[in-house]
Amino acid sequence: MKYIGAHVSTNGGTQNAPQNANRIGAKAFAMFTRNQRQWTSPLLTDKTIIQFKKNCKAAGFNPRHILPHDSYLINLGHPEEDALEKSRTAFLDEMQRCEHLGLQYLNFHPGSHLGKMDPDHCLERIAESINRVLNQTTGVTAVIENTAGQGTNMGYRFEHLARIIGNVHDKSRVGICLDTCHTYSAGYDIKTAKAFENTLQEFDTLVGISYLKAMHLNDSKKIFGSRVDRHESIGKGSLGIEPFKFIMNDARFDNIPMVLETPDQSLWEEEIRLLYGLID
Repeated sequence: MKYIGAHVSTNGGTQNAPQNANRIGAKAFAMFTRNQRQWTSPLLTDKTIIQFKKNCKAAGFNPRHILPHDSYLINLGHPEEDALEKSRTAFLDEMQRCEHLGLQYLNFHPGSHLGKMDPDHCLERIAESINRVLNQTTGVTAVIENTAGQGTNMGYRFEHLARIIGNVHDKSRVGICLDTCHTYSAGYDIKTAKAFENTLQEFDTLVGISYLKAMHLNDSKKIFGSRVDRHESIGKGSLGIEPFKFIMNDARFDNIPMVLETPDQSLWEEEIRLLYGLID
């Protein structure tokens, strides 16, 4: 079964996310558990945590179909020690928030070398950051999102993802979120059935399909191999509808959260219906 949703607002409190997802017909959702534009945020209150869990249960959301995203400020591969420690502290806080909310995943971008560090060293530093935080938490899986490769961002090659996972000690608590826009922009063709299968086979060979824990479903404003991260509404970008039809009819994507991050929120309900309508 497919579980599709969107990255919904938490305006008014984290506890409001399940209702916001339910209103658009979602069966999964993503959210920020804190203000993603700030390094620190107030702790979650017991009242918020209890109400969030109640609202999830009332709307029928299972924790394994909820994909919180960390702050974009965090860079687990930062080349400067002070900034790296700041990122690791913030990431630990994000993981602990997921623990308190009873969630199973935390989705994040791996990090960037900023042109100040050897890329291989950056990948090792990202893995070490993950190890440190996993050692201080329980029950939450660190879900690495592949990137488009814009700027000095790491994680746009499947080899990068494999290298990070290879250096994570507890492999039962690490996984991958594949973003369709990022995958295509990074130079992995998914536009035809044959190309899509070839890309997925390459991912399985290099990383392992068992590590696939989530998907971001986004069309792309930019062309194939652009290495530019610009999302577009489903069917309105350079990817078109066909890749999403492959995804919706492939059992390898069953039972994981599949989240829209498309730019026009007013279309999310329509896009969710469109995606479910692609199932043969």
